[in-house]
Amino acid sequence: MTTAPVKDLYPTRGTTEVTVPRQDPVIWGSPDTPGPIPAADLHAYERDGFLAVDQLITPDEVEVYRRELDRLVTDPAIRADERSVVEPKSKEIRSVFEVHRISELFANLVRDPRVVGRARQILGSDVYVHQSRINVKPGFGASGFYWHSDFETWHAEDGLPNMRTVSVSIALTENHDTNGGLMIMPGSHRTFLGCAGATPKDNYKKSLQMQDAGTPSDEALTALASEHGIRLFTGRAGSATWFDCNCMHGSGDNITPFPRSNVFIVFNSVENTAVEPFAAPVRRPEFIGARDFTPVS
Repeated sequence: MTTAPVKDLYPTRGTTEVTVPRQDPVIWGSPDTPGPIPAADLHAYERDGFLAVDQLITPDEVEVYRRELDRLVTDPAIRADERSVVEPKSKEIRSVFEVHRISELFANLVRDPRVVGRARQILGSDVYVHQSRINVKPGFGASGFYWHSDFETWHAEDGLPNMRTVSVSIALTENHDTNGGLMIMPGSHRTFLGCAGATPKDNYKKSLQMQDAGTPSDEALTALASEHGIRLFTGRAGSATWFDCNCMHGSGDNITPFPRSNVFIVFNSVENTAVEPFAAPVRRPEFIGARDFTPVS
């Protein structure tokens, strides 16, 4: 017995760029469901696509996680692992993926009720980790990430059917307005932008250093920015930003002396598990797009 194909609600990587109104809820849980996010903040998340938390983890916890990050990025075995991404110019480690499987400390952070509880509240179900990583943006030239929607990539290349995924970026250093911080277009999560151009095989090897396939046109970005504006996120170490999978976002280069490091966790609903990619010849590796759908507990 064959399984019926999942309908593609969000076509992308075709011959032309397309826009599709969002077909999914933003908040999947009931507004009355108890959880760590107050009702007013849930409403703001639904409207804007993001939620900033001034202090998700304490200064003492920040120090613990920062030491663990430093340990990982200086470990030769981690550097040699395919889960590490190295800056093309400086040759310094830029990211380490699947960090919740590499490090018990970061695994515990994923299970922390302050973290997973918010994900469950937004997505209205149990959740699993679709992706995790630590990002290191050292001073003096660490490159940024161009504008993109994560869901466009996760749909096209990982096979996530619906927009039932939320990310959290937890700052382990201070996010200034000058050191390459996260930028989001508020409200952009309500429009899906399907990008033009086919996905090359093994596209992930290039895209983890510099986005190419799945990049919006200048015209589309200008229209989105003109309609929604751009919000730059700053905050002390221990702050966090939760954002919807379809937010148009990016970050600039860090040419300051001040590093910017964070731990990034992507939670997906267990009711939205990945199928075959919608617009790529092969799946990405499991350390980038998980195929283990075991709920976080």
